[in-house]
Amino acid sequence: RLLAQLDEIELTIALGQHAVGWHLSEEHGTLTRVMKRWRETTPELVPMPHPSPRNNRWLRNNPWFEAEVVPWLRTRVRSVLAIAS
Repeated sequence: RLLAQLDEIELTIALGQHAVGWHLSEEHGTLTRVMKRWRETTPELVPMPHPSPRNNRWLRNNPWFEAEVVPWLRTRVRSVLAIAS
């Protein structure tokens, strides 16, 4: 209910499979499948794997994440923060 009342949200980071599922619904499949389609939800919503040591294997198996998503997200966060100030 709270999110429905916030009409000026510039960026939502859905961190981990549960948050991604809540924001995108279950129809999007596994976190890997969602992450491979990350451009479809941006710039308002960015799905992200949980920053847990348990995900180190996922990060090793998906080097494109650090090469593509992380730099894009850094730029997006800077942009949102610049707008807010």
